[in-house]
Order: sequence, then structure tokens, then C-alpha cells
Amino acid sequence: MLANAITLALRELRRNVMRSTLTTLGIVIGVAAVIVMVTVGNGATVQVGDDIAAMGSDRLIVTPGQRDGPGGQSSNASPFEVADADALRDQLASLTAVAPTSTISLNVIVGNENWRTTVVGGTNDYLSVNNLVLEEGRSFSDGELSSGRAMCIIGATVRDALFGSQDALGASIRLERMSCTVIGLLESKGGQTSLGFDPDDLVLIPLSTFHRRISGRDAVMQIHTSVRAGTSTTKAKDDVASLLRERRRIGPTDDDDFAVTDLADIAETLTSTTALLTLLMAAVAGVSLLVGGIGIMNIMLVSVTERTREIGIRLAIGALEREVLSQFLVESVVLSIFGGIIGIVLALAGSVALTRFLSVPFTIDPGLIALAFLFSGSVGVAFGYAPARKAARLDPIEALRHE
Repeated sequence: MLANAITLALRELRRNVMRSTLTTLGIVIGVAAVIVMVTVGNGATVQVGDDIAAMGSDRLIVTPGQRDGPGGQSSNASPFEVADADALRDQLASLTAVAPTSTISLNVIVGNENWRTTVVGGTNDYLSVNNLVLEEGRSFSDGELSSGRAMCIIGATVRDALFGSQDALGASIRLERMSCTVIGLLESKGGQTSLGFDPDDLVLIPLSTFHRRISGRDAVMQIHTSVRAGTSTTKAKDDVASLLRERRRIGPTDDDDFAVTDLADIAETLTSTTALLTLLMAAVAGVSLLVGGIGIMNIMLVSVTERTREIGIRLAIGALEREVLSQFLVESVVLSIFGGIIGIVLALAGSVALTRFLSVPFTIDPGLIALAFLFSGSVGVAFGYAPARKAARLDPIEALRHE
């Protein structure tokens, strides 16, 4: 009986190809939109996690100033000193590397070329904490770090902008207020990240050079630390906070005048946020499926009205109500499944194109495709049942009289 119902359903759909195609558009759009939104959202979530991991998920960043709100810090907190970073390195076993840093945005000039970049004053620990690897050249010597010599290590973005294909190692660059010699070139980390910054766009100079030649004071704006493997970041944060409270003479009842940021917490927050946004976008896109279902129901009701006399003849010659019900229900399901298949094909093509355009990983979920296919079939059953039931309950005599 089911095979017969499918045969009759396909015959009727072929009879009205244009109407059937237009009826399935809602399902096509709904299925495609849901799959594309979820796939792109999942890709963005993976990209955020990868970017955080590339930065070092075991990192703690300590900044002076108590956070007053999102992105805000109090301005009355004194900056750190180099001695604070030394104390963290020497007294806390939970940390493997401590890098005091100060930063400023400056124009870097080579000949007729110039580039606005971030100049970082730091130590060799800055490289290890931030997972920066030397492609060519060397890191700073102890003498260069202590004496404040004008040496620098540049990222791939700065190298490409100022030197192009020329060899940058050993060249001299000007940082507005001073000149320095390039002693190291960093491996590229891939350029712009999903977090909105370029880890390759920097010039690293010794912290003592930064203090003497650029800022003119011995202030440390941030302390980057790396947590020892096997040690929880929560314990490391508590250790850092406890030692800094002691060094900055903060009373037991007073609030911290600094903030310790855990990149793992940031990663968790960002991934959960992107996952929530993905769910919301999928829910909005899912409305198209409901609209498509309503369209199928309307067309099936019209079809029942057009074929009332045919239904009356079938019932009059002995067709059972369930046979008529199954015929129209199968037509509705075939329409929705046909739309679901087209939507899946379009979604896969659209997802590949959109993820490439947005530079996020293409992470298709087979379960999502199966769910979208089953949901499209369910829409056909849910919205096709009422018209099928109406057709099955027609009075044969009244149906035969219908013009």
C-alpha cells in the first residue's frame, strides 16, 4: 500500500512540477539556512579556540588597576615594577616564565616605507610565554637586556610591510624616537585572528631599552606569565594575587588594585558566547522551516479542493479512508523531503564558500545533516496531516457532486 501511495504521490507532483517546486522553497531555505548558520558558527567557535591556544591557554596576564566594568580599569593604580616580575619568577613555583612588558604604538620607518605597529618592551621570556618562535636570527643576550642596547626582533607582518622580499636580518629600522638593529625574525602565526588583532604585527625590544629610549620611566604595564604544566590556573592566579597584594601593601579588607586574567577563562567565555549565538541564529533560521510547512499545508488544501471529485470516485469504488489519508500524507512528505535534500546540497556548497570567505574552519556535522533531513520529513507529516485527514473524511456522494 505504501509503494502504491508513493507512486500516486510522485505522479501528482510531476503533474504540477512548477507548483511543487515553489512549494518546497520554504523547506529548501529553512534547511539550508539552519545548516549554514550552525556550520559557520561551529567553525567560528573552533577558530576562537585555536587562536586562544596559539596565544597560550596556560597564560596569565597581570595588569595594574581594578576592573570597574567591561574593558574598564581604575586609573589611580600604580604600575608594576621590574622587581614585581622578578619576585613572581623567583618565589612562585607554579609559574615557569614571567615576562614584564610595556607597549606603545609607533610608526616604524625603513627608507621610504613606514608602518604603524605595536612596539613591545620585554625580555626573552615574552617569546616563550606568547608561543613566539624565531624563524631567523637570535634572541637578546643578557648584556643587551641589561644595558638597553638598541636591538629588536620583528614579526612577519612588520617584515613584509617594510622589507617585502628583501632580507631584514641585520637591517636598521627607526622607531620614531630611536633606531635599532634587527637581530631576529619571528615565524608567522597566521596574521589577523578572530579576536581582532594580528600577533605578527609587533616589534620587540629589550625592556630596559624601552624604558630609557621610549617611555623615560621604569614602569611595567603588564606582566605575562606561563603556568607550569600540571598546575591549575586557579592556584596560579591565587599565588600571583597573594604575592602582589603583599608587595603592593594591600590591606586584608581592601580590594586588589590589579587584575589577573586567565586566557583559559577568556577562551571558555568566547566559545560559549559563539555557541549561544550559533544556537540563536539556527533558531531564527528554523522559522523558515515552519513557514515552509505552512506553505505545504496551504498547497495540499488547494490540492484536496481541486481533486475532490477524484477523491469521491476513489472512495465510491472501495478505497479506504486510510488509503486516501496515506496518499495525501505521502505527497506532503515527499514534497518536504525533496526540499530538504535540495536544501542540504545548497547548504554544503554555501557553507564551504562562506567559511572560506570568513577564513574559519569548515566543520560539518553529519548529525546535523541527518537531523535537518529528519526534521524536513517531520514538517511534511505535521503540516500535511490536516489536508490528508480532510481528504480522507470527504463524503463520497458530496465529493462526486463537486464541480
